[in-house]
Amino acid sequence: MVYLFLANGFEEIEALCPLDLLRRAGAEVRTVAITAEGRAVTGAHGITVMADLAADEFPPDADAEMLILPGGMPGAANLNASPVVDAAIARAVQNGAYLAAICAAPMILGRRGLLAGCEATCFPGFEDELKGAMLTTARVVRDGKIITAAGMGVALEFGLALVAELYGEDRADALRTAVLAD
Repeated sequence: MVYLFLANGFEEIEALCPLDLLRRAGAEVRTVAITAEGRAVTGAHGITVMADLAADEFPPDADAEMLILPGGMPGAANLNASPVVDAAIARAVQNGAYLAAICAAPMILGRRGLLAGCEATCFPGFEDELKGAMLTTARVVRDGKIITAAGMGVALEFGLALVAELYGEDRADALRTAVLAD
């Protein structure tokens, strides 16, 4: 199972584009609302999304294959402050799951020391939050089980990288062609 966390103020494209691509590829993805409002989450640009699960419905023993953290502010800061997200990340690390973060969200991984020694990227201005990372200006970076991306403009590329990690480059290439991303 793949879990994509949404908090108020998330960058809509950074969440919905990878979600769409992963579901097209056949992934079972559940969105999790990290809000006090149940399943309704409002993005940085006023788009409200109904998540699959409210925070209190997220199984604390979930064995995720991948966790996805979209950026946007204050969305990334809200995810960073969430004990549900914190516990999910700790369990994912323990189980060797993929951690994927885009835009400001790599700071969440950096603040937990998970980027130390890893190549990573983020939205300009958040570099100091990526503690111990080998910073790069690449648009999307894959380093072991961690995938980071620079921001909204690379959401499609980020989503395809996630598909490639879970299903291989051939599936990602076929999807890239199918959605006219070539």
